[in-house]
Amino acid sequence: MDARASTVVTSALEMEGLSTAKRFLVVGGGISGVTCSEQLAMQFPSDDVLLITASALIKSVTNFKQISKILEEFEVEEQPSTMLENRFPNIKVIQSAVKQLDSAQHVVVTEDGKQYTYEKLCLCAGAKPKLIMEGNPYVLGIRDTDSAQDFQKHLKDARRIAIVGNGGIALELVYEIEGCEVIWAIKDKAIGNTFFDPGAAQFLIPQLKNEKPETQIPVKRTKYTTEYNGSDQDEGSSAELGSALGPDWHQGLDLKATKEFSHRVHIETMCEIKKLYLQEEFKKLEVLSQAFPKDGQDEQNTDWDAEQWPVYIELTNGKIYGCDFIVSATGVVPNVEHFLSGNSFDVAEDGGLKVDDHMRTSLPDIYAAGDICTASWEHSSLWQQVVLLGKYNAQGLGTDHELLLRCTKGLEYVKVVMQNGRMMGAVLIGETDLDETFENLILNQMDLSLYGEHLLDPNVDIEDYFD
Repeated sequence: MDARASTVVTSALEMEGLSTAKRFLVVGGGISGVTCSEQLAMQFPSDDVLLITASALIKSVTNFKQISKILEEFEVEEQPSTMLENRFPNIKVIQSAVKQLDSAQHVVVTEDGKQYTYEKLCLCAGAKPKLIMEGNPYVLGIRDTDSAQDFQKHLKDARRIAIVGNGGIALELVYEIEGCEVIWAIKDKAIGNTFFDPGAAQFLIPQLKNEKPETQIPVKRTKYTTEYNGSDQDEGSSAELGSALGPDWHQGLDLKATKEFSHRVHIETMCEIKKLYLQEEFKKLEVLSQAFPKDGQDEQNTDWDAEQWPVYIELTNGKIYGCDFIVSATGVVPNVEHFLSGNSFDVAEDGGLKVDDHMRTSLPDIYAAGDICTASWEHSSLWQQVVLLGKYNAQGLGTDHELLLRCTKGLEYVKVVMQNGRMMGAVLIGETDLDETFENLILNQMDLSLYGEHLLDPNVDIEDYFD
């Protein structure tokens, strides 16, 4: 179809109400998509911006603060899409999933059959949970508000659950859940290795066994959710709806189960799920499952479990545990499937759309942001796509580096990565008040050789010294 024919067809579809032409089209109602739409609406007030989202709710950034040159602080607020339209008259929100993209014709087709033409397109469709097993009713993924609430419903009657994964969602769940035994299976040697080193992990482990403080910091903003009629949805379709959870997603959820204790967590390291068994399948094996280890018995647990469970997990280390359900927190995969067919995007190894330092994909007039894309430009020697500072785990530095460490049990953990007398990265846990100072030292690459190990001396007010 040539350009003239395409224009004629588009005009005819617009007259029938089946097609809409906009200069800017954004797909995805998460932080990336909403922020992109807001910026376009402000920069081009005379142009219309169309935002297509599968969810009735959008996520917006509020209370933004620039803490330092690089560090930013903000809150994530869920809002009805009408609030965005009220703030920006030139933004129109369409609630529908995307069915197809025709990049050659600059057309996006939604599930309801409507077509939307664009001059510039930004894909912000996020990612979806990477479940250890699809279609199993005892395997839950947590990605958006509705899946988090579904998890809460399952948890309230649970005696024991298994959590698989070692990322941010898993870390928060293991700490927040109360009144329920938790088997935590990770493939790494230490917890949270995506974010910090084994030393920091060891510092945090005691917190999993301590009583949680009663006082909670209030979430000072309104939260919304949506209700769906289960009969109108395909099974599992809730995982396709909604954008990623915000940083305080568990606030306001009751993550308390049936038992009268706070934390009871057992960690199985260096293992993965080998197989899942439903109760009847497990009975046919005529084997026994492990009892939940008692305190101090983790490595030499030889007790067998007398209780029966709805589902059993067999780990690659040979152990078998029964539980009420399993949370698959093994990461996400970029939500690209509706955009790849018929379009020659360059795709990264992690499945994300490759973007350059202007967030442009390999196709003309198409940009991408958020979890759907992968940063494919040449990175700064100090850059890491995480929330910690610089090369916090000495990534890519080889053996030519040294570590400085300061640890006060239960209060703070400070680790600094040094190379040739210059700070390359840092891990800060607790109220250290060193974040802005260390960020500046990493960015300006000041020679700190003179200070040596005294750089972390608690008697030296380093924050004022380098301010």
